[in-house]
Amino acid sequence: MRTEAAPEAPEEGAVTRSSRRSRRRRQPARDSTGGRFRDHFVPKSIIGIVALLLAASIGFAFGGTILYAYYQYRLDKLDTKLTKFTSQFDDRAKAAIKDIDKERDAARKQVRDEIEPIKELRASGQTLKSLIDQVKDSVWLVQTQNGFGQAQVGSAFVVTSDAEKSYLLTSLSVVRSATKKPGPAIVLRRGDEQVNATLWTWQEERDLALLIVDKGSLPRIKWVPQSDPPEFGERVFVVAGIGGAGGSITQGFVADVSASGIQHDAAVTGAFAGGPLLNSKGEVLGTGSPAYAPLGFTSDRVTFAPLIRMACEKVLKCPEGAPDAGGAGARR
Repeated sequence: MRTEAAPEAPEEGAVTRSSRRSRRRRQPARDSTGGRFRDHFVPKSIIGIVALLLAASIGFAFGGTILYAYYQYRLDKLDTKLTKFTSQFDDRAKAAIKDIDKERDAARKQVRDEIEPIKELRASGQTLKSLIDQVKDSVWLVQTQNGFGQAQVGSAFVVTSDAEKSYLLTSLSVVRSATKKPGPAIVLRRGDEQVNATLWTWQEERDLALLIVDKGSLPRIKWVPQSDPPEFGERVFVVAGIGGAGGSITQGFVADVSASGIQHDAAVTGAFAGGPLLNSKGEVLGTGSPAYAPLGFTSDRVTFAPLIRMACEKVLKCPEGAPDAGGAGARR
C-alpha cells in the first residue's frame, strides 16, 4: 500500500505577503490626485481643521492689510496732489486778482487821460459862477403869457441905458403875444425886484425884440469886439435871469459861424430863451433863441443865435465904430 506524503505548510513570510495582497485587492481604488491631496493636506482631526481655518484667516488678514496699505498709499498720494493743486490754485487766483487790479487801474488811468481834455473843454463850477457874477445884474427874468393865455418865461439882458430908461434885448418868441393889441403884460424880475416892461420894437426874421423899462442906469454887458468873432469849437454860455446864484447858466460849443449867425449847442429853452450868448470872457456874442432858423429848420440840440450886431439892423441904433449900442431903434 502506497503512502502519500502530507503537503508542506507554507512559510510564515509567504502567508503574510499573501494576506497583504488580498487586503489590497479588497480596498477600493483611489484616484491618482484627490487621494493624495486628502492624504497630505486635509486634516483628519478637529485641531487640524481649526489650524487650517486659522491659517486661512491669517492669510486673508494679511492680504487685506496689504490692500488697505495700497489704498492708503494711493489716497495719500491723491491728497498730496490735491494739496499741491489747491495751493497752486490759490497762488494763481491771487496772481489773477493782481492782474485784474492792474488792468483795472490801467483802464481807469486811460479813461482819466481821455477825459482830461474834455474836462478842460468843459468849464469848471468856479468859471460858471464867475460868469454869473459878472453879468447877473444885467440879466432879468421875463414873465408874460403866450397866445393861449398860458405862462411864458424867458430872459432879457441890458444893451443900453440912460439915466431914466434901460433897454433890454430878448427873443421875440418869448414876448410874441405882446405884439398884438391888446397884449399881455410883460414883467421883469431879478431876485426880489420887479419892474414892468414895454415891448418897444422887434425883428421877426432875426427873432429879436427890444424891451424898455422905466429904470435908468442899469449895467450893460460888454459886446465882443468885431475884430474878435467866435471861432469854430469855441466854448459858449447862455445865462438866464433866475437862479440861486443870481442867475443860471448852460454851456456848449460853437458848431458853426456864418453870416447867418452862430450855430451852437448850449440850451436856450425855457428861462434861457432870450438870454445872452457869452464867450469865456463874459462878452456878448449873440442872443439865445429857440426859434431863429436862418436855414429854414430848428433843432432841440443845436440852435442858431443871431450875432449881437444883427440887432443893429432894426431894433437898436449902433453908431459907426461904437463898441456897443447907442440907443433904441424906431418904435413899432
